Amino acid sequence: MKYNVDVVRVRENNIQLNGWVIGKTPKSQAKFLVLDGKKNKVPFHYVSTRRDDVSQIYFKKTYNRDFGFDIQFPYERGKDYYLVIACDGRHVRIKYNEELVAKRSSVAHKRMQKIKDLMNMETVRVAWDFLKENGMRALVKKSVHKLQGIDNDYDYAEWYELTKPTEEELAKQRETHFEYEPKLSIVIPTYKTPERYLREMLDSILNQTYSKFEICIADGSPSGESVERILKKYAQKDKRVRYVILGENKKISGNTNAALEMATGDFIVLADHDDTLPPHALFECVRAINEDPEYDVLYSDEDKLDMDGGSLFDPHFKPDFNPDLLCSVNYICHLFVVNYDLVDAVGGLREEFDGAQDYDFIFRCTEAARKIHHIPKVLYHWRCHQGSTASNPQSKLYAFEAGARAIMAHYKRMGIPAERVEKGVDYGIYHTIFSIQGNPKVSVIIPNKDHSRDLDTCIRPLLERATYKNLQFVIVENNSTEDATFAYYEAIKKQWPDKIKVVTWEREFNYSAINNFGVQHADGEYLLFLNNDTEIIAENCIEEMLGLCQREDVGAVGARLLYQDDTIQHAGVVVGFGGIAGHTFIGLHKAENSYFHRAMCTQDYSAVTAACLMTKRSVFDAVGGFTEELAVAFNDIDLCMKIRALGKLVVYNPYALLYHYESKSRGLEDTPQKVARFNREVAIFAKRWPDILKNGDPYYNPNLTLRKSNFALRDLKKEKIGEPFELDGEIRRLMGEAESAQKD
Repeated sequence: MKYNVDVVRVRENNIQLNGWVIGKTPKSQAKFLVLDGKKNKVPFHYVSTRRDDVSQIYFKKTYNRDFGFDIQFPYERGKDYYLVIACDGRHVRIKYNEELVAKRSSVAHKRMQKIKDLMNMETVRVAWDFLKENGMRALVKKSVHKLQGIDNDYDYAEWYELTKPTEEELAKQRETHFEYEPKLSIVIPTYKTPERYLREMLDSILNQTYSKFEICIADGSPSGESVERILKKYAQKDKRVRYVILGENKKISGNTNAALEMATGDFIVLADHDDTLPPHALFECVRAINEDPEYDVLYSDEDKLDMDGGSLFDPHFKPDFNPDLLCSVNYICHLFVVNYDLVDAVGGLREEFDGAQDYDFIFRCTEAARKIHHIPKVLYHWRCHQGSTASNPQSKLYAFEAGARAIMAHYKRMGIPAERVEKGVDYGIYHTIFSIQGNPKVSVIIPNKDHSRDLDTCIRPLLERATYKNLQFVIVENNSTEDATFAYYEAIKKQWPDKIKVVTWEREFNYSAINNFGVQHADGEYLLFLNNDTEIIAENCIEEMLGLCQREDVGAVGARLLYQDDTIQHAGVVVGFGGIAGHTFIGLHKAENSYFHRAMCTQDYSAVTAACLMTKRSVFDAVGGFTEELAVAFNDIDLCMKIRALGKLVVYNPYALLYHYESKSRGLEDTPQKVARFNREVAIFAKRWPDILKNGDPYYNPNLTLRKSNFALRDLKKEKIGEPFELDGEIRRLMGEAESAQKD
């Protein structure tokens, strides 16, 4: 017998225990008993629950049996109680009292429990496969990060309890009247829905603090398995509940469209038949709608709900609207709210995209929306089980294929030339191969001071191994002193006379000015700014960047850069990390899973590093190039901010992959003069872009920390939600000096 009690909750005069039990075989039957301290039987309420995760781990397949339990019994503080579990002729007694309950709720116990949960054969199999594919160093790195996450990251269940509205706040919401109170139509298709889950969904809606809504349900269950009895009961109790019995399964799109036809509201809210909404979900949507009448589409953050409904986990804190991320994964998903007039214009769900019908629908709605608004709050609990794409994407391969077709249909409507959509790092993650229009010249601008071996390592693979050939290299010589450097210049120009151009910068080091100078000698329609301490890994990295950069809506494209040990050096930039700006997922091994696979998703960011950055020459000229006032620090972030100010996107492409050996040429900021210069440039950047530092990076999420690069939850003891990093006094003083200098 194996067992575990995952959750212990004390609610007023009751204790609730959630866990699982298995015996020698899947058919083994567990029995339960509750005793008090005197060994007397205590009456208890028992509900069996699905635990397909346990079945998969221990029996290597999913059995149609309930291995989980939910047990509740009366609990009096100061007394002892025992849960007795018996199975296959063996039994255990687990003691509970006030001291033990408190201990099991402690951070230390939860940490040990998480470690214990990892100790199973499934973990061994996953580790072995990872070791074979990536080697021992990568496995050690991944294991360390896993343990650090257990030890350091905020427990989400605790975090959610601290951040959700209080009963007083919910009561105040119920009394609130908005200037505009739209009617919301919550559209739900049902199909053989378990009674318990349907009741939980309906109860969660009827418990909303905003009351002007209707529930529109279309039941496509086969005869004999209809949920009409439950729906009829709810409709009799509340006139806002409306339903239709279809008598047949019209598939997910047909069932949803039947529910849509019933809608009479101003906005449509999509929901699944077995999920739940927190009580403030609709209130937050209507509050946002009142902020701007042009919001046609709204979406929120979400988390997952376990099968027994007792635990929330795996929160998805999303960015504001991110079109390239949406083409990599359906990150919007739930909660999704759309103006009824927009739905009427774009049409309902399409059967040909069943499996990804909501993905196609979201594309069509966002394409036509006036404004799209993200509510950075968890307003949807997505019930997770092994048969759903929420926890097992491979179980619905047809859904992945439908999603790929939905993306291609989106590109076609938008006039974006794309060759194909492939599987990315996992099912449900997509990689688009864009068509290259023509054969445009790409001018590669590389500043260099000595380090001729590094420069050769940078240039030669691009000339010999890279698959894109129409390249020009502009090497900006910057005060080299070694004879070998100048000999190398002559040799490489002789070897590739039509490809290599060396120009000389004779003034002091200024990264911005040096690159601007290099551009003056470039002939290409596209510019690739590249550090001399980089080396390509992906031979098609130029095509990967160029395919994106050719799009009219894109102003700059960045790459995924790795340190020499195959850990991430750059996977996009978040403004606000460390106070000003920083790279995401630093130190994560290239084969590790990042937060919702973000390191391996093509997506829009506020900035990317100019260690490898491609842009159009026309865009570079339009923004005035690099800001030469920023000689060393944040000049690339500033360039991206200027490009975004033109209304252009800055895109990170993880498939454009290079090594970056980092800062071999320039050295560290390790002298008082360099530190002072760095601080001045921090102040200049902060003065130039105060709004994003004040309001937060739109491509990040205010619920996530600015103190780490791994998208961890904010530690509420150290950071308030939505609060940016506070600039220190020295930076503020220098900002004042910068402002005075600008006035002078």
